[in-house]
Amino acid sequence: MGDPKGFLKIKRQVSGYRPVEERINDYSEVETSLSDGDRRAQAARCMDCGVPFCHWACPLGNVMPEWQDRIYRNDWAGAWAILEHTNPFPEFTGRVCPALCEASCVLGANDDPVTIRQNELAAIEKAFELGIVMPRPPKTRNGKKVAVIGAGPAGLSAAYFLNRAGFTTTVYEADQKPGGYLRYGIPDFKLDKNFIDRRIKLMDAEGVIFKTGSRIGGGRYGFGAEGADGGLSAGEIINAKELEASFDLVLLTIGAREPRSLQVPGRENPGIVQALDYLSLQNRFLGEERTGLEPITAYGKRVVVIGGGDTGSDCVGTANRQGASSITQIEVMPKPPEHRSESAPWPLWPTVLKTSSSHLEGSQRLWSINTKSFSPKDGKLNAVQVCRVDWAMKDGRWNMTEIPGTDFEIGADLALLAMGFTHVVQEGLVKDLGLELDERGNIRTRGSFHTSNPKVWAAGDSRNGASLVVRAIADGKAAAEAILAKLG
Repeated sequence: MGDPKGFLKIKRQVSGYRPVEERINDYSEVETSLSDGDRRAQAARCMDCGVPFCHWACPLGNVMPEWQDRIYRNDWAGAWAILEHTNPFPEFTGRVCPALCEASCVLGANDDPVTIRQNELAAIEKAFELGIVMPRPPKTRNGKKVAVIGAGPAGLSAAYFLNRAGFTTTVYEADQKPGGYLRYGIPDFKLDKNFIDRRIKLMDAEGVIFKTGSRIGGGRYGFGAEGADGGLSAGEIINAKELEASFDLVLLTIGAREPRSLQVPGRENPGIVQALDYLSLQNRFLGEERTGLEPITAYGKRVVVIGGGDTGSDCVGTANRQGASSITQIEVMPKPPEHRSESAPWPLWPTVLKTSSSHLEGSQRLWSINTKSFSPKDGKLNAVQVCRVDWAMKDGRWNMTEIPGTDFEIGADLALLAMGFTHVVQEGLVKDLGLELDERGNIRTRGSFHTSNPKVWAAGDSRNGASLVVRAIADGKAAAEAILAKLG
């Protein structure tokens, strides 16, 4: 244990953000970093408690107390070695994870929790700085071949562990570059794509084979424009059955990319865009050779973001950087409390008000607002018609009712639909392989990761539905372990 009284003497200190007036003029990462000395002090706040609920809450099973102690003792190599044992990509989770661990930190029961996420990021970046993160290809191959379809967090995680276990692992990706949601969904100001490229270069040196611009079967499962192939490179289209026959096992990690739409009058008008299309086009513009598709710009426009989650927040930050004249984010659910409610006691994850760096840059936020229609003018979007709603518990379920006389409109030139995703894209690859679907419309897996096709398994959001990056990484890791047990 680092400092037995550290949590009594040292207060929580977060890294903080670059000044608003500076960061809204670029797409560089907004979060700053502490000095090594301050970071070691923050690690000293870890109590080394008898029951580490942080470990319990982490989908990857990170053993936080051990590497907090190593950071405190200035043993960065030791901290990284312990962290890497459970988490293949701390540079991703250290930037975009909501830190389920911190919500369950024992210190957080009556004080501010340890800065676990930021300590994790410091550990991996220090390891790269010291040059101790090196390619480690397997000494031998086991003669088995696995195809991973989809290079998002679940696919990369599975490929990482399969390759190190000796499998010849080929990752197929429909887009120009690997990364999936990490590259095309998360803005650069939260996750600089150079860190993805750095990891892909390491995996390539370790023997993972990447085939980008390769679509398996027909259909849409990349990050293109809504209902089209926007942004996807004109690469090879591979027959799904032929690919299945060429490998010992095929693992699908194609995500859950079917967006939830909004079927209200006026939805067909120009200026109403799915949030992920908006974000992915901006990311492509910044990080890829020109594909002929320009970003959807918010410059000088009144922007309405429909959806109050992280994707909606990312839209707010992007629209601010593009020069929107105004931004209003609306959410149909009630405003969350600022502190834990009795229904979510520690160490459970609390539903509390979350204010992101993007919100701090300027926007109006409204809760309990239902979208009723979109109003055009001169053939373009001009306003969003909304009303206030009330939520009440009835028969064990929350029910929404409109409040009479509360209708109003919000001026809008661009409406971004950030309402999440319903399930995996079913047309194309999933249909070509004849896979059964579950009641939610995702790929049905049987007991473990098996689909209705014995040679095809699934992991990540494609079987679980849209969730967190850290859960996708954990599911890819678990799938690799199951494949090792089956074929190893």
